[in-house]
Amino acid sequence: MVSWIISRLVVLVFGTLYPAYSSYKAVKSKDVKEYVKWMMYWIIFALFTTVEVFTDMFLCWLPFYYELKIAFVVWLLSPYTKGSSVLYRKFVHPTLSSKEKDIDEYICQAKDKSYDTLVHFGRKGLNVAATAAVMAATKGQGVLSDRLRSFSMQDLSSYQSDPVDNSSDTTQPAAAQHRTRPMMRSKSESYNKASS
Repeated sequence: MVSWIISRLVVLVFGTLYPAYSSYKAVKSKDVKEYVKWMMYWIIFALFTTVEVFTDMFLCWLPFYYELKIAFVVWLLSPYTKGSSVLYRKFVHPTLSSKEKDIDEYICQAKDKSYDTLVHFGRKGLNVAATAAVMAATKGQGVLSDRLRSFSMQDLSSYQSDPVDNSSDTTQPAAAQHRTRPMMRSKSESYNKASS
């Protein structure tokens, strides 16, 4: 565990932060040699971090595994060994040059497919949202119409024409019964006055 922590710190400080600052200095000074040097380093470091994900899972049990990683990062950075430059010129550049067209085609296809997939799922998402909104509006309208129907004048006048039975009114609270009866009387009285 201790060697893992030390390895992570060394890779972070010497493999990422120091090269990032040196790349900043190269950009600031506009030195083309430094540009090329640090671009080669970052390409090799990107490959290293990609491979590292898998080697950490499968090879971490090897003795001195983390120490070897530290030594590799130092070798990449060293101005004496020029490890990143050696790896780039001998292995990476020739491989990428021979496969460049295939890689570019694959990237274009991936972009097109990802755009089509994004549009497809975007449409599906909008359809689902629209359907949910319509369903909610329909259900809400049904509830609202049921509420309004319960307060219609026909319901109130038919309720008033029914004989009042105190035993059937026990389902409503007393305060609600008290409010309903005067309202029914006043509405029916206003209709009676209008008709006469």
